[in-house]
Amino acid sequence: MKVDEAKYSIAEIVDWYKNKELVANKDYQRGTGIWPKTAESYFIDTILKEFPFPKVYFHEHLDKKTRKPMREIVDGQQRIAAIVKFVDGGFALGKNAKGHEGQKFDDLAEDIKESFFSYTISVDVIRNANRSDILQMFRRMNAYTLPLNPAEKRQGEFFGEFKDWVNTILDEYGSILVNWKVFTGKQIIRLADAEFIADLALAVDQGIVSTSPTSLFGLYKKYDADFNERGRFDENIRGAFNVLSVDFSEIQSTYLTRPHILHSLLCALIHNRHGLPGAQEAIGVAPIGQYYVDRGSALEALKRLATAHEEKDTMTYREYVQAASEGGNRINQRKVRVKYLCQALLGELP
Repeated sequence: MKVDEAKYSIAEIVDWYKNKELVANKDYQRGTGIWPKTAESYFIDTILKEFPFPKVYFHEHLDKKTRKPMREIVDGQQRIAAIVKFVDGGFALGKNAKGHEGQKFDDLAEDIKESFFSYTISVDVIRNANRSDILQMFRRMNAYTLPLNPAEKRQGEFFGEFKDWVNTILDEYGSILVNWKVFTGKQIIRLADAEFIADLALAVDQGIVSTSPTSLFGLYKKYDADFNERGRFDENIRGAFNVLSVDFSEIQSTYLTRPHILHSLLCALIHNRHGLPGAQEAIGVAPIGQYYVDRGSALEALKRLATAHEEKDTMTYREYVQAASEGGNRINQRKVRVKYLCQALLGELP
């Protein structure tokens, strides 16, 4: 068996596919039609914005009748099918394709079409191999990969509306989680940022609750086919991130950017403005229809909580410091943290 690295343009691949010189081998791939429109749109937008995507695998062999090379798609069927479908006018791009929403391929400007067809796809071409060789190759490759964590499993299992929304939020606000060093590069590669956004969405959906892989899986499943609450989730979470980045950018490099604290701070912003389900009864703080009362006093109070956490000052804010130091995603600690952070934003911190 021999594996060669290659790069082919979309124009070449579409031509091969239409001329049946490139076919999907269903022994290796799931059937077509699995991806919903949101996933197809997001994938095409990845190409239009010239981002890379993981390589695909072809098995190439000589057709004995035609004496021409034939290629089977071993891995990458959904991606190539989406490309061909888009080129054939099979779907219009959705809201997750900023700048091209509602456009089909023929609606794109000529220079964008040319750029799309010129986009090169990284391909590993397998030659001199039979089915057994190929299956063994993938088994050996998978033997040395890390086990999938829950966030990666959700990302691989769901392709619907909620996953699309999480990706769209990260496209717009993920830089905050990077630039503020909320997560390390390794954590983000393993989708800690996607789990963070899903965890915020869980609060918008259910209030201040404990988080588990099961509860987040349930949220993805609940809104996979029909995310009719998308507008409300957008308003809640985008609004909180906007206020955080514009009005409270000074909290960078403080203990407020620890992942579990930042989650609680965003929840506090959302609760003050919109109200989280059941949170008023849980923490004793009523929403006021705005994120904070006075920026200066709110920022000063937030920094006091961050300093108390960092210095383990249990004299002044013992309850908060204990809940912050214990970290985690359990309901009791979260209720304490959100309560104090709400009070700090409202100018009511003791």
